[in-house]
Amino acid sequence: MERRNAWLSYTEAEEKELEQVAKAYRNFLNVGKTERECVTQIIREARAAGYESLEEKTAKGEKLKAGDKVYTVGMKKIIALFHIGQDDISEGMNILGAHIDSPRLDLKQNPLYEESGFAYFDTHYYGGIKKYQWVTIPLAIHGVIVRKDGTKEVVSIGEKETDPVFAVTDLLIHLSSKQMEKKASTVVEGENLDILIGSKPLKGEEKDAVAAQILKLLNDTYQIEKEDLMSAELEVVPAGKARDCGLDQSMIMAYGQDDRICAYTSLAAMLDVECVKRTSCCILVDKEEIGSVGATGMHSKFFENAVAELFEKLGDFSELKLRRALAHSTMISSDVSAAYDPIYTEAYDKKSSCFFGNGPVFCKHTGSRGKSGSNDANAEYIAKLRKVCDENQVRFQMAELGKIDAGGGGTIAYILAQYGMEVIDGGIAILCMHAPWEISSKADIYEAYRGYCAFLHDMR
Repeated sequence: MERRNAWLSYTEAEEKELEQVAKAYRNFLNVGKTERECVTQIIREARAAGYESLEEKTAKGEKLKAGDKVYTVGMKKIIALFHIGQDDISEGMNILGAHIDSPRLDLKQNPLYEESGFAYFDTHYYGGIKKYQWVTIPLAIHGVIVRKDGTKEVVSIGEKETDPVFAVTDLLIHLSSKQMEKKASTVVEGENLDILIGSKPLKGEEKDAVAAQILKLLNDTYQIEKEDLMSAELEVVPAGKARDCGLDQSMIMAYGQDDRICAYTSLAAMLDVECVKRTSCCILVDKEEIGSVGATGMHSKFFENAVAELFEKLGDFSELKLRRALAHSTMISSDVSAAYDPIYTEAYDKKSSCFFGNGPVFCKHTGSRGKSGSNDANAEYIAKLRKVCDENQVRFQMAELGKIDAGGGGTIAYILAQYGMEVIDGGIAILCMHAPWEISSKADIYEAYRGYCAFLHDMR
């Protein structure tokens, strides 16, 4: 397989368009550091592109027709967008899927405590992380706090230059001889990933005066009580904006690129492709990092219910047609892949690795060891996908995730494949996957966007 670096073939106009896509992507990362924030931004961009809420059309008693663009949201953390095509939807859809949750630290439901003059928030890490990577870096808090009466406070602290930031402390090198002897998996324990939030005591308080000061600040700023933290979803993420990386500015370094890099490129393609023959769909989900479980994960009935509602608004619902639509669909299940890192060659099979600048990555199978837990795409489907990419001059690569017994991973592909549809794992190569700051190639972002546009428009 010939590897072609996309940068070598771009015209000046293409590089200009590439930078526009990269800029929009950085903005998406900056405003969407949680699932809720991502969905809010997705709705904002979708409505600007002419999409309407499926629920709004239902309330007005309007039916759907070819050319209509609608979206539906579940619990503010999962969203599906549909562009109704000219063909009967029971003949199938072209589906782009990705996830919008990322590894992070979550505040526990009774998080505030004081110890030896310091106030902390107790946390529980979410997803697969190397815990030692989260110490001594600036952190921000994002999320919502909901009072008993249902009123809500949206929280974002640590992103503005005038905001304070937070941190997980680490033991100084001078006293860490025993710590340095531990395995990397235990050098920082999960229960020690508590964030430092204050050290100033409240005057007049004798016990837990620093925690009392924090509570006073929370009450003064957000009008909440300590008990309100029980009904809160507060996520701790790296503070700071997405940045260009490298002297040549060819890369992007940012938090949450797994998997918002695929979510954004899928969304951008969905919003930009016009006049589709087959109905197009973009499904962006929560909870992938912990098994796609819960009401907002891909294992939920959200997507199936959304397609059923679609049939109802088209005036043509039947259980059989719903099943046919899902079975006849084609999908790219987009998630990031591990870019070949020459610093850690021992973890990769170079012949089967993906590389920066070579375009989106398609994996016939994922899983671990003997392909355990994998969706294994059919050869016929891969051939069709190759044809679409080649006809649209989209650069792409086929790869696997590291050496066979080095580890493994997967996406939401196997879940959708249960309907009988053709699904392949795809995505974009990144370095430092699951680290607080991940690195991607602008060329791969641009090529993925172009590839997803071609898939939605031309896949039959």
